[in-house]
Amino acid sequence: MRIALANLAFPASPADSITSAQAAIRAAEAAQAEVICFPECYVPGYRAEGKNIPPPDITFLDEAHQTIANTASTITVILGTERIVNGALRPTALVINAEPNTYQDKIQLDPSEDETYSPGTERHLFQRGDLKFGIAICHEGWRYPETVRWAARRGAHIVFHPHFHEAEPGSYQPETFAHPANTFHEKAALCRAAENTIYFATVNNASPGSPTTSAVINPDGTLLCHQPYGQPGLLYADIDLSKATGLLARRCKS
Repeated sequence: MRIALANLAFPASPADSITSAQAAIRAAEAAQAEVICFPECYVPGYRAEGKNIPPPDITFLDEAHQTIANTASTITVILGTERIVNGALRPTALVINAEPNTYQDKIQLDPSEDETYSPGTERHLFQRGDLKFGIAICHEGWRYPETVRWAARRGAHIVFHPHFHEAEPGSYQPETFAHPANTFHEKAALCRAAENTIYFATVNNASPGSPTTSAVINPDGTLLCHQPYGQPGLLYADIDLSKATGLLARRCKS
């Protein structure tokens, strides 16, 4: 099965996030990918410090989600976005053309997000044909391995990990995946796959000096492929579902 990770530049505006997502979906369908995953909150853009994102707008979000859903004719889309639930803003992933067609909210927020976002409350396992997958959003996948194991123990072949991670002033700028001088983050991605015997697909925006990049990790914890740091584009990977046995996740006795 071919998957695509949308390692795109941060959108110039909420409107740009929609048109960029549509273009990526069309390109991935043309390349015969069956799933495409976008970075965290790609629509309308992650509300990080210094990002000029307009206030949450439920009408915009509803229309954006419908427009993007209408674009996806054959492909399953994991759209990093946000939604408003009972007046509270949640970071989420909208899953289109899979079962169930629903949202996977971010449940475990980073401490820096507490003033901006509210957490979700439940997890889902998704399915497209023979493929079963889960979603762990950014901080969840980096620091809370339970979020990945939850899906693996329920039969997931792969967990998708949309995230947002830009360089801080003076930070190390990697050229090699999981370099020892870099932060722990990419090493954690290797662990999430190996400790569960499943694939792990992590997807970031493309940005100058990006400390992490989009990558797919094999079920044995080795790197299958990664996007060159800071380079926008779609990363494609052909995964073998028979290798994603979930053996080590199922053997966990706790």
